[in-house]
Amino acid sequence: MELVYQEFITRLAISVESERIVIDKAKMLAYGTDASFYRLTPKVVVRLKSLDEVIYTLKICSELDIPCTFRAAGTSLSGQAVSDSVLIALTDDWRGHKILDGGDRICLQPGVIGSDANRYLLPFGRKIGPDPASINSCKIGGIAANNASGMCCGTAQNTYQTLDDMTLVFADGFVLNTADETSVSVFKNQKRDLIKGVESLCDTVRSNLALEARIRHKYRLKNTTGYALNSLVDYCDPIDVIKHLMVGSEGTLGFIAEITYKTVVEHAYKASALIVFNDIEQACRAVSALASEPVAAVEMMDGRAMASVADKAGMPAFIKRLDLEACALLIETRASNKAQLLAQCEQVKETLLPFFVIDSIDFTSRADTLAMLWGIRKGMFPAVGAVREVGTSVIIEDVAFPVELLAAGVRDLQQLFNQFKYDEAIIFGHALEGNLHFVFTQGFESEDEIERYGDFMDAVAELVAVKYQGSLKAEHGTGRNMAPYVELEWGQDAYRLMQEVKRLFDPRGILNPGVILNEDSQCHIKHLKPMPKADELVDRCIECGFCEPVCPSRTLTLSPRQRIVLYRELQRREAAGEREEVKALAKVFEYQGLDTCAATGLCAERCPVGINTGELVKKLRRAKYQKFTPIARWTVEHFDTTTKMVKFGLGANQQAQKILGDKVVGNLVNGLRSLTQGATPAWTPQYPAVNRHKPASFSARSERVELATEPPLQKVVYMPSCASRTMGQQLGNREQRSLTQVTESLLQKAGIAVIVPLALNEQCCGMPYDSKGMTEVADKKSKQLEERLWQASEQGRWPVLMDTSPCAKRSIEQFTKPIEVFEPVGFAHRYLLKHLHITPTDEAVTLHVTCSSRRMGLENTMLELAKVCTPNVIVPEHIQCCGWAGDKGFTTPELNMAALTSLKKQLPAECQRGFSNSRTCEIGLSHHGGIPYQSIFYLLDEVSTEKGE
Repeated sequence: MELVYQEFITRLAISVESERIVIDKAKMLAYGTDASFYRLTPKVVVRLKSLDEVIYTLKICSELDIPCTFRAAGTSLSGQAVSDSVLIALTDDWRGHKILDGGDRICLQPGVIGSDANRYLLPFGRKIGPDPASINSCKIGGIAANNASGMCCGTAQNTYQTLDDMTLVFADGFVLNTADETSVSVFKNQKRDLIKGVESLCDTVRSNLALEARIRHKYRLKNTTGYALNSLVDYCDPIDVIKHLMVGSEGTLGFIAEITYKTVVEHAYKASALIVFNDIEQACRAVSALASEPVAAVEMMDGRAMASVADKAGMPAFIKRLDLEACALLIETRASNKAQLLAQCEQVKETLLPFFVIDSIDFTSRADTLAMLWGIRKGMFPAVGAVREVGTSVIIEDVAFPVELLAAGVRDLQQLFNQFKYDEAIIFGHALEGNLHFVFTQGFESEDEIERYGDFMDAVAELVAVKYQGSLKAEHGTGRNMAPYVELEWGQDAYRLMQEVKRLFDPRGILNPGVILNEDSQCHIKHLKPMPKADELVDRCIECGFCEPVCPSRTLTLSPRQRIVLYRELQRREAAGEREEVKALAKVFEYQGLDTCAATGLCAERCPVGINTGELVKKLRRAKYQKFTPIARWTVEHFDTTTKMVKFGLGANQQAQKILGDKVVGNLVNGLRSLTQGATPAWTPQYPAVNRHKPASFSARSERVELATEPPLQKVVYMPSCASRTMGQQLGNREQRSLTQVTESLLQKAGIAVIVPLALNEQCCGMPYDSKGMTEVADKKSKQLEERLWQASEQGRWPVLMDTSPCAKRSIEQFTKPIEVFEPVGFAHRYLLKHLHITPTDEAVTLHVTCSSRRMGLENTMLELAKVCTPNVIVPEHIQCCGWAGDKGFTTPELNMAALTSLKKQLPAECQRGFSNSRTCEIGLSHHGGIPYQSIFYLLDEVSTEKGE
């Protein structure tokens, strides 16, 4: 490492903990990857948790002339979030928000995810203006720094237009809070050169009428190419100019430490329609007609785009019949009341009467149909990514034409696709603004392919920027991708103005160099990201990062995207015969990639192409755990004995706690773990006592006579999980009954007879084996359970209740016979509530929705069930998975700790109990939450009585 970086690290370590300064080469490769098709590996990655740390770091970088790049969520597409120097990421401490003026404004830190900001505003009927497609993953810092917009945002509701105030940190560490008069006064006094420079820039524009006209013309359209020069004509006050120049500056002018938005209305009523025309020309004429109508969005999709999703499940049948000339418009209208919405729908339909429509889906507000319609549009980018040739990248470009020239622009783009043989390319986009995205696949492994891409981009630039006077980047940011073409689009005068902006704000050139402005005309075809074949389970990954917010290990080791990056690199090195490099990386990957992955599959729910990185991890774990397979097979054949051994251990722990106390037991057990270097389990005081209750079949108390369309459930097969059969409650819980007892209590109250399978203690769903990649052993155990439940349920006549959600989920996925399997929440909602009398409590409780429940689509159902029991339910933010992950809480407790770091501080003092539906998860939740967690069945049993006649 260069001496200057060693000095940087030494000085940085004075204020930043060593674990947040990353210098390991493998980790830097993983952490340095973003959603673009560029690859730069940082020399240092630093994760900062406070404004003071940002100031300190920037001062060091400035003094040492070290370049640095800020990274938010890394979902940017143009190469603006990668660095070969210092990459600055933010910890989860940057998630603060304040609602102002009854929701008319919101103050946000840069680490707030966009969809979270809208969730905070929802009770006020408001939202932030920008609505990028990545809003569930991207963060406010990136939204503002890229001036991201979206499907409905247009040019009127982006960050530039809805900005109120900012707190900024400049390249030398100086801070300006534009909402604070004192801060502004100090800034004007101490940064006079910058103030004068901004005033001079404004004067330069006003004295050059042609340049002023050029700037105004460029912002008729969506435009994020270059710097926001419109700030020089829209504002006179230098503070206003400065904060608006920061919007879309992609971290090249300063760091946005806080931003206050003026919010916009979130209409409660929405309706959408899909209208298909013969060709592009008809569709574009319809767009022009709709421009003056009450529409919130008009999304255009060409024939190839429609064909790309035709085979997806749930698509309308007519899509398969469309030819490549067809063009569809997805139209949305919004209103504050139902009557207004209906009137607007009729108004839009009347506007479209003169146009010949070949197929359509009429305006609807049905949630399922709306999801299907917008699923068509949102599925197009990943549809191309899913079918691309292994080793190629998916590239999405982002241009804007004058709306009146949209049809001609589309035709010319399609001609370029044919000319350069991008046969798979599709076009879709925000037609009202003339903003189109085109998606194609590109390999970068040969010089010929790189040359083809470079020639194609030259042709696109001439077409869009010169022939049509459009925008080469409408909303994705300039980055490295369009930096060589900024002068072509803007002209010499405007380009020189941008160079002056950069020199004025960043005289040393340390902030994200090479982004937006780059003197290298070939920078867009350098540092291209390799996408080597790795494994069919993950080869479709486009490295977008949408998976990261739900991953429990993302702050400990790696996210799913980063695991795939490292695994791809491992396979590349192996193919290249780099034996020593493979050995070194494999050692890192074993812990970072395999040991600390929860393998819950939540990533698949967020992944646009449905990749479950956990499946790859389990596959790779097979080799690691192969030596333990004989032991696993023995436990399968002697599961009752295994269960008894676990019970003995729990009983011994229980006695030791009572006799020796928690402190002594903890020192002994965790001391042994330290001596064995993690080979023995970790211990916490929340370990459960042994469950000595033996579930048994019983009959219903009485016959129920009900007038209902669905006959009452008479019997259920109760299959307690091996966890609930062995584990009781932790010492000190006010409720010491085991889950099996509580479940029986509820079923008795509801008058449902219980069938307990024979040889119960031999049964297991196979989850403990599956999580270690022992697929054959796991499947054998699952099959054995299925046969036993098939018999107990009288060949599927009666449903099966499993009292923990992970076991139910795995069984639902694995069983081949028609057995209806429920976990607690789904069963209670379907069968219990209607047979119980509920007297709600007003106690404040917290709820943890397990990852298995989320994947089964039960999140809302679980919240509804909790609110039936008490209206005062707290669901902590940003905890999608507890990280216990089967037995990881015992063997890799740091994963559980990382996943639940924010739990305790989110629980108010009046909240003294938590509820979930997985016994093992509840151990870690209790430990890190500081309050006991139990199954939601405990809460339901507490507030319910038998329903009278």
